[in-house]
This record gives sequence, C-alpha cells and structure tokens, in this order.
Amino acid sequence: MSFQGKNILIVGASSGIGYAIAKTLENEGATLFTASRTAPENLTNQHIVWDVTQPATGLFDTLPDTLHGIVYAPGTISLKPFQRFSTTDFQSDFQINVLGAVAVLQANLNRLRKANGASIVLFSTVAVQTGMGFHASIAASKGAIEGLTRSLAAEFAPTKIRCNALAPSLTDTPLAGSLLANDEKREASAKRHPLGRVGTPQDIASAARWLLSDEGSWVTGQVIGIDGGIGKLK
Repeated sequence: MSFQGKNILIVGASSGIGYAIAKTLENEGATLFTASRTAPENLTNQHIVWDVTQPATGLFDTLPDTLHGIVYAPGTISLKPFQRFSTTDFQSDFQINVLGAVAVLQANLNRLRKANGASIVLFSTVAVQTGMGFHASIAASKGAIEGLTRSLAAEFAPTKIRCNALAPSLTDTPLAGSLLANDEKREASAKRHPLGRVGTPQDIASAARWLLSDEGSWVTGQVIGIDGGIGKLK
C-alpha cells in the first residue's frame, strides 16, 4: 500500500472532506494524526484537540519528528450580499481558512523537511477563479490560499516539499447542509454543474490522496479544480 510507513496530519478530519481523506489514507496504511475541536469517530489516529481560531503554540509537540504530509481542511461557507458582510465576517473567514493553515504549517515545517519529499494539500474554492455573487468573503480568503500555495511551493521546492491546493465546487458535506437542505435545492445545484451532480467528499478525497502520494511527486504549486466542470465550462 502506498502510504505504509507515512505519517500524515489532517486538520479538520472530524467530518466531511477531511474525514473522507482520513478514511482513504487509513485504508492504505497511513499513520494518521488529526487536529480539530472534536475527535473523528471510527478512525485509527492520534488526535490533538485544536480550535483553529486559537494559537497552536506547543500543540503539535507530541507528533513524530517526521511528517510526510499535511492536509488543512477546515472551511467556511458564508454567503450573503456584499453590503451585509461586516469586517468581522471577513476576519473570521480569513482566520479559519488562511491563518489556521499558516499556524499549522509553521509549527510543523521542520517535520516536513525531514521527510525528504513531503506534500501539503490546502483548499481553495471554485469561487476564486469563477466570479460568483454573494461569495465575497470566502472568495477573498480562499484567494489568499491560492497565493499562499504558489508562494510556499516556490519557497519549499529546494527541500522537496510540495504544496498544492484543491478548488472544489459545492460538495455534499455537513458544511453545505443548508445549500442542499431539500430535493429541490439539491436538484437545482446539480443542474448548475455540467456533469449534472454535486460533488461527494470521496471525489475530493481521491484527488487529495493522489497529491499526497508518490504518484503526485512531480506536481507542486497547482490549484486543481474538482468541480464537475462548473469552473471552466458553460
């Protein structure tokens, strides 16, 4: 199995996309470490209790000296007209989507370096490259993630640390529950995508697994759309 002997840290593995990634890697033999407010269920892992809005100082000291991969999966969906967003809304989205990722990467950079070929997977959204109304706050913070992804990929390349981001469209997770709350909303969302459905957590997990694996070892600095075609097709 391709992840035997590999230590992977997943932040936000308690549900949704993060949990799907964790289960996928567990099935392939990875040694998993997770961090979130609540521990994931039915998963073999070492869990660190961490609210990403709080400092990470010292929280990761119990991890092994080497990490082969980090996935930062927390996210937000805050959609409303621009004039209804407060500065606090923007700050909250930026904290969860960007500064949390910065904190976990800074805390574990030396562990990634020791892997001699580690992989970082971050998350953007289709709404960054495809203008979508009511997405101002999330698009702003995830746009920062895309810039961070490319900058870190360039800076870390000499140490063989790869950094990529996935940019999903609407995915059937608890976070998106209100957008898929009934059959009518689900059907309307599916029709907006050229492939005729919304995404599943496993769709995203499969792409993340590839980026974390040796099969993706020549890929860095990329933002990959996993979006049913909505980002590029009409």
